[in-house]
Amino acid sequence: MDRSGDPAVLADLIGHRLGSGSAARAGGLYRRLADEIAALIGSSELPVGARLPAERRLAESLAISRSTVVAAYDELRARGLVESRRGSGTTVARAASRGRSRADKRMPAGYGESLFHRITVGPGEVISLTYAVDPGLPELSSELIDLASTDLPALLGDVGYHPRGLPVLRERIAEHFTESGLPTSADEIVVTTGAHQAIALVTQMYLRNGAAVAIEQPSWPGCFDLFGAVGGRVVGVPLDDAGIRPDLLDAACAEHQPAMLFVMPTFHNPTGRLMSAARRRQVAELAARRGVVVVEDNAYSAWDPAGPEIPPPLAAYAPDDAEVLTIGSVSKAVWGGLRIGWIRASRPLAERLARHKALADLGSPVIDQALTARLLPRLGELTAARARVATVRKKLMGELLTQRLPEWEWSTPVGGSALWIRLPGTDARVFAQVALRHGVEVVAGQAMDPSGAHNDYLRVPFAYSEEVLDDAVSRLARAWHELRRHGPGPGPGVPVV
Repeated sequence: MDRSGDPAVLADLIGHRLGSGSAARAGGLYRRLADEIAALIGSSELPVGARLPAERRLAESLAISRSTVVAAYDELRARGLVESRRGSGTTVARAASRGRSRADKRMPAGYGESLFHRITVGPGEVISLTYAVDPGLPELSSELIDLASTDLPALLGDVGYHPRGLPVLRERIAEHFTESGLPTSADEIVVTTGAHQAIALVTQMYLRNGAAVAIEQPSWPGCFDLFGAVGGRVVGVPLDDAGIRPDLLDAACAEHQPAMLFVMPTFHNPTGRLMSAARRRQVAELAARRGVVVVEDNAYSAWDPAGPEIPPPLAAYAPDDAEVLTIGSVSKAVWGGLRIGWIRASRPLAERLARHKALADLGSPVIDQALTARLLPRLGELTAARARVATVRKKLMGELLTQRLPEWEWSTPVGGSALWIRLPGTDARVFAQVALRHGVEVVAGQAMDPSGAHNDYLRVPFAYSEEVLDDAVSRLARAWHELRRHGPGPGPGVPVV
């Protein structure tokens, strides 16, 4: 679907490239804007014939003056890249002669684009709060050195292809599930390259073009792109403090007959909520009664033992005839670079998933799997240490926001690694554009709920050093005061920044 005429989509594509600070507010901003649109022209985002947003609407989405957008469009017309006709608006006339080659096939932007952009381009002057990750645990070094001196010769003597996963790792994962209250055997486990691939494999197995998938509202942005890539229709179901609402889920199942339900019961992303044991049972029984496959993502499941008690996975509450697949990972708990995840399913489903995994990559990296097998017995100890640091940072973030941004509203989460913040009376996507020009990148709620119900929310991670958090909140406060002074919708020629 062509979304080029949507000003918010175009703002997401170009906003993070306009720069920050005084350089972005200088008189040449219109030329920078023209350059960035020109760079997109001819690509899959702005093909020939695509209609550009109206000047006023794009200005509001970027939180810049309408005169800046008018000047940028004039520049593009002077270059012969766009043309304007009364009643038809401004459209792309031809591809730029310079820039990307025809061989550079960019992926169309999705709801996770703003979240993953900073991972792709790497660090810079901007403080990016688009993802919540910690450096690798120091224990990784000692375990890797010991692995190289003791286990590596045997690993190198093996063929190296294990589509279902290294046997010793599957045994350890099964033990991990059993200890958490869900009895599991190694033949019910398929190892994946992170939780992301696990969700992708399950999606390929269950969703067909036009099939509905029920999800929590809001939800993780990447799932929209994964489900949409296979033609799935997303049906959002609101949450309450105990998790996804069973009454609304039942109504959604009756109306849309989803093929799959995707939930994050343990420290839901982005709200950090913990689904209660009673709610897990309700959801499992409801899905079984409706014949809906349940996929639970518990990648955030490891947390401080001193916190609230974590119920067993949702699969532990499911009737015998239910189809429940449970996803886990060490990437959040240990290190994002250790791309090892897993799926727990019934033996027949695990066999099917293993075939999909073999088609994808013949198996995840063996040395990474062997390292993970060593770490899994210590996972509770390692994540408890990580959680103690996160608890301090969460408290600091709350104090900084209370002092400098008292208008913002949030509830302190019981888990996870981010605050889910409401900006009263403000479109978070517009604020995100202002924040970029003050040097901090944030993810607006629309990326996590395309329905528009959370357009006034931001996800703000606290998984950063105390110094970075202090600087980031200062920049956010300056951006907020700038936006509140000028407002997101000025009249013609009135600058916003």
